[in-house]
Amino acid sequence: MATMTTSARPERGWQRPEAERLLTGATVVTFVRTVVSVGIALYAAYDRSLVLLLVALAVYWVGDMADGALARLTDTETRIGAVFDIVSDRLCAGAFYVGLVWLEPAMALPVGVFLLEFAVVDTFVSLAFLAWPLRSPNYFHLVDRPIWAANWSKPGKAANSSAVAVLMVVTHSVPLCTAVALCLLAVKIWSLVRLDRLGLPLPQVAGSSDSATRVGQAP
Repeated sequence: MATMTTSARPERGWQRPEAERLLTGATVVTFVRTVVSVGIALYAAYDRSLVLLLVALAVYWVGDMADGALARLTDTETRIGAVFDIVSDRLCAGAFYVGLVWLEPAMALPVGVFLLEFAVVDTFVSLAFLAWPLRSPNYFHLVDRPIWAANWSKPGKAANSSAVAVLMVVTHSVPLCTAVALCLLAVKIWSLVRLDRLGLPLPQVAGSSDSATRVGQAP
């Protein structure tokens, strides 16, 4: 990984400590879409309504696109907002998929595999951007392009957020949905292994003279 000096960093993508704050228009959208999506998903499970469950999924997806677009449009992308978005996505997805299993118990296996991938492995991979001075994982190409392409490029995001849900609702095929979920899990494990080989930088401590120390390497 090539190390860039502060003066050499482009404006977009790298963190701006002075801009960090919790309350922005984008984080408000994230909060609202999360509350609405989870609320609808819970009621959908209570009412045993697949239509309402799909409405909850749509609110999650549209809201997830809207908060990111608003952050970029208003130039208020922050690391705080990125973390809030990541954890909110897991809650929205979890509510949908648990609701789906409530309605269609046969989907328990592919849902379980997907939630292992998305809520555990992908969460770690997504939060790894914090080890570098990036605004969000959307800019991970500044650190490693293959990991970025597999996870946060438009095709990578679409495959991870949409493929299993659409297949479950449209096909109701346990073998097919399980196979797709396993493929996504394999991509995330590959990303995790590549991250480990890349080496996550240690946080810098005031007065530290070793700026190149990496996890797993002797200081």
